Amino acid sequence: MNAALVLAEIHDRIAKACALARREPDEVTLVAVSKTHPADAIAPLLEVGQRVFGENRVQEAAAKWPELRERYEGVDLHLVGQLQSNKAEDAVRVFDCIHSLDRSNLVTALAKAFDKTGRQVPCFVQVDVGEEPQKGGCPVKELPALLAQASDADVPVIGLMCVPPADIEPAPFFAFLDKLSRDEGLDGRSMGMSGDFETAVKLGATHVRVGTSLFGGRK
Repeated sequence: MNAALVLAEIHDRIAKACALARREPDEVTLVAVSKTHPADAIAPLLEVGQRVFGENRVQEAAAKWPELRERYEGVDLHLVGQLQSNKAEDAVRVFDCIHSLDRSNLVTALAKAFDKTGRQVPCFVQVDVGEEPQKGGCPVKELPALLAQASDADVPVIGLMCVPPADIEPAPFFAFLDKLSRDEGLDGRSMGMSGDFETAVKLGATHVRVGTSLFGGRK
């Protein structure tokens, strides 16, 4: 894999989608989802300047990223998978952003972790836009209450995140998340993966989570 060419192609696709939506490419952050990939598969992207990465599991990230961070400055590590409340403190120590805040007890756990570690990690609230509880995500009707709880607990919410149902046109779900974000006065929209990130960019994504298109299949 020629990391520079692969990365350039993804950035070019983002730029073209932004042009169609009359947006600037720098409005979109590419999160390179490196879950299941070893350090030696990640290093080539770091060598060519990629600095924002996403991992699904706290334990996996804690095992492979400290050494990479010693070698490469400026890494911004995002948790893009589900987070168990009992792993909140570990997540706060490892990650710089959390995309999967979705329930009341996790707000409480993160607030305690922030107090204990002295760190405050920005969060996206994951919304269950497709009414698929097995994926995680806050039910839409419960979103205002969860955002209010996070605000009261000083848990910084910078936007909303979604994973649309598989094998269904994702555009309506991205448009819905965009509307929810605007209604709640939030700027961030974490939406879009390898198969649909261009659609997400056209509909307002500020963070796209791209794995397969950068790394190939899972290891």
